Amino acid sequence: MTAVPGRPEVVDVAGAAPGGGPADVRPEPSVHDTAGHAATHGREPLDSELRSVQRDVIRMAGLVGEAIERSVACLAAADSGAASRVIEDDRQVNEMHGLVQAGIVNAIATQQPVARDLRYLLAIDHVSYELERMGDYAASVAKQARKLAPAGPGAEGPKLEAMGTTAAVLVREVIQALVEVDVDRAKATSARDDEIDALYHETFAAILDDMRADPAAVDRGARLLFAAHYLERIGDRVTNIAEDVVYLSEGTIEDLNG
Repeated sequence: MTAVPGRPEVVDVAGAAPGGGPADVRPEPSVHDTAGHAATHGREPLDSELRSVQRDVIRMAGLVGEAIERSVACLAAADSGAASRVIEDDRQVNEMHGLVQAGIVNAIATQQPVARDLRYLLAIDHVSYELERMGDYAASVAKQARKLAPAGPGAEGPKLEAMGTTAAVLVREVIQALVEVDVDRAKATSARDDEIDALYHETFAAILDDMRADPAAVDRGARLLFAAHYLERIGDRVTNIAEDVVYLSEGTIEDLNG
């Protein structure tokens, strides 16, 4: 595993139980310089800032993964109360995003990082943005679930739930790849976005067929299509984070959407 200044060695984000949030994160600090040697005393403040920023990103990812799972669960169960709670809890993701950004700004302003340290902070900044957008998508799925609750999602509910479950797993996997700066793992996780895309296309086609066959199903079908679209976008943003891992490791920008 590649050592990165100021980051915990191993955090099993991908292996967390479904619904696992910040409590699943148990980082063990291990500080190294860019050459992989023990940090000097002069690096300690920067290493501390980097550890803090990374812990916040991991916690943020835990909240996002949980929100995705909860949003599709309340959709499948036609539970409007649970959907409302998912929507309300999105503020926690936004608050964590603010903490991450503040930590990055503080680290840059006070420690003046260069080279790999600066690249790491810039990558984390983009990752936190992607996670914040994923949280918004989860809340948007919950909003559709709340509107659909009286009638339920119908036959497409299980496929949407499968999309969400897969998306949450990929969020945890790609954050683990980020923690370990594991390019192979990041690329493998990105490739699994194809699973979400396949479910999306199946669901999209089935909903369109229902809408064509029954004009009364148009309103429900449109809401289901919106929910499916939001889940598909989460998979795309997992790929964006995987590209950040490649950038962090190699300093190059690689398009993993192909």
